[in-house]
Amino acid sequence: MRSFTLIETLVAIAVFVLIFIAVSIFITMAYQSQGYTWQQSIAIDEARKGIETMVKEIREARAGDDGSYPIVLAADKEFIFFSDIDQDGQTEKVRYFLGTAGSGVQIQECSTSIKGGSCSIVFSDFLQGILTSAQVKISAEGDLGLSNEYLDVFADSNSLGRICQAGCSDCPNTWQGTQNFTVTSWAEDGSLSLLADASNRVDPICPHSMKAKFEFSWEEELPGLAHEFKKGVTEPIGDPPTYPVSQEQITVLSSYVRNVPPIFRYFDSQGNELVDLPARLKDTKIMELFLIVNINPNRPPQDFELKSSIQLRNLKNE
Repeated sequence: MRSFTLIETLVAIAVFVLIFIAVSIFITMAYQSQGYTWQQSIAIDEARKGIETMVKEIREARAGDDGSYPIVLAADKEFIFFSDIDQDGQTEKVRYFLGTAGSGVQIQECSTSIKGGSCSIVFSDFLQGILTSAQVKISAEGDLGLSNEYLDVFADSNSLGRICQAGCSDCPNTWQGTQNFTVTSWAEDGSLSLLADASNRVDPICPHSMKAKFEFSWEEELPGLAHEFKKGVTEPIGDPPTYPVSQEQITVLSSYVRNVPPIFRYFDSQGNELVDLPARLKDTKIMELFLIVNINPNRPPQDFELKSSIQLRNLKNE
């Protein structure tokens, strides 16, 4: 019987080792692929459950217990509204948002007692990321009952427009002439100066000549946590009820949402899409939700898309 030579034995061992390595790699890749597919299916199931919950809660949006309008913020990747989500008779403030989506509201007032005077305020240090949009809602009060009694308003010395040239009254002791203005381009540096300049017929009879209120709101993209889709819930407290920001409880619904397109889209009762942010607040009757889910977009399977439509029941007849 012929025996193996040393060279033949080494070749046989090498072939065996190569086969063993190839089989091991194949088994490892199979397990990894199976594990990835399993993780992807879990992520999709979590996102699907999240959309089902959102549809139910948004459909029943209603006024807050503090009297606030049902919709607080209607952005592309953040939606804030009121709804009794746990059926306990109290209305919660609910926020759905992508991890990078941030927003805020600041309010300041100023006044003057000079005939035809002006007053100004400054918002600063409000940005943590990159500004995507900013608006200011301006209201006035004072000697503003005639057509030649009005306020010209400015942002960083740029004219925004005129309020109270019509429809206002003298010394009403309430805010009037409210208008919304887009100020994104002037707020991008994290600072915004606003000025209200009264016409020369505005007299100090109220006992001031005029007061102005500036409600500044903004949306921004925050660094980090780019793919976490979250839910924040704030319970009402106190009497009269309030919704303190510090009381918001946040949970992560999915860590794998890859939306570049908007998550939320807004439509009026005729099905026309609403792009302007103030119009979204007052005219939204129908919404669309759209989530793109993938635990790793650099490998298959491809993105999984979830989409749903909602009619806001308590707003459809407004």
